[in-house]
Amino acid sequence: MDKKLLTPGPLTTSMSTKEAMLHDWGSRDTKFIDLNASIRDSLVKLIDGEDKYQCVPMQGSGTFAVESMVSSLTQKDSKILILINGAYGQRMKKMCTYLGRDFIEYEVAEHEVHDINKIEELIDSNNLTHVFAVYCETTSGILNPIEDIAKLVEGKNLSLFIDAMSAFGALPLSSKTITFDAVAASSNKCLEGVPGVGFILVKNEVIENAKGNSHSLSLDLYDQWQAMEKNKQWRFTPPTHVLAAFNQAIEEHKEQGGVEGRGKRYKKNCEIICNGMKELGFEQLLPDNLQAPIIITFKHPNDPKFNFEQFYNALSEKDFLIYPGKLTVAETFRIGCIGNLDEQDMMDTIKAVKEVVTELGLTLNLQNNDKRN
Repeated sequence: MDKKLLTPGPLTTSMSTKEAMLHDWGSRDTKFIDLNASIRDSLVKLIDGEDKYQCVPMQGSGTFAVESMVSSLTQKDSKILILINGAYGQRMKKMCTYLGRDFIEYEVAEHEVHDINKIEELIDSNNLTHVFAVYCETTSGILNPIEDIAKLVEGKNLSLFIDAMSAFGALPLSSKTITFDAVAASSNKCLEGVPGVGFILVKNEVIENAKGNSHSLSLDLYDQWQAMEKNKQWRFTPPTHVLAAFNQAIEEHKEQGGVEGRGKRYKKNCEIICNGMKELGFEQLLPDNLQAPIIITFKHPNDPKFNFEQFYNALSEKDFLIYPGKLTVAETFRIGCIGNLDEQDMMDTIKAVKEVVTELGLTLNLQNNDKRN
């Protein structure tokens, strides 16, 4: 029996998604070509982007998709504002440095969101072309105000690129309600596929004018799009088994109520984890109004006997895998509430944590959580 993956991805997947990988596919076969087309169409529909957006899948992890988006859809004379409150904003900054793209950054602490007035001030005082934002920053699990950011950027006639890696498929992202030029995500987050393919949803006019931008052949989004438009095929060997699993996962996403249904399940999972951990005496990093129902960050207890590696290993022995922290502001660990997990799995997680706390002889300060608001 597989362990429960309480992580930001890879995630626990359904048996039927796993079983979809048991067959071999010919990459030039009609059935695989149709499967690939179905994935592309389904992903565009998830943002209500029919006739306005193109879906371009890209081999590799989500980072490959983000770098493909950045390198292929910006120009050498672009000037970019990068909104940073965690590791993935920092990663976009690093990409721009590698690519030689001109940028400025607006960084806040990992448990804070950006001030909209400050963003507007930076836009007005700089000759910008793009704004890069992260929807849900996996570093802390914080929910950034993407709708407010999008409205501001649209009003300034700039191009908005969104890293929606940990949000896509569970949190609202409709082109009917917000304006964005491109969004990057991957198969192995809220859509509950397996790792190995990312994708970019991009406005028609943006991808049509992207020829010659990319620094890389393998990450050239325009070239990938052109190949798929001309013969419906990938330029280079596609991750066939990953795509078969992804197609199955997308079908299950539809059956479970789409974005609304997936988001509802994750929200309930999140509530159970947050309330259960609070009752045990753990302190949540974020206030509830900033907490996305994706992954929750908890501070290390004050008890000097607490050792994360011991805590992790003890939970692993009970078949629950959590995630180390990634913050600079505090010593933390993370518990994910996404993937093919339900309320019972979350209650079982809390039960396992309680047992581990007892087994390790930890003393938790129940008053820590009174600081939350």
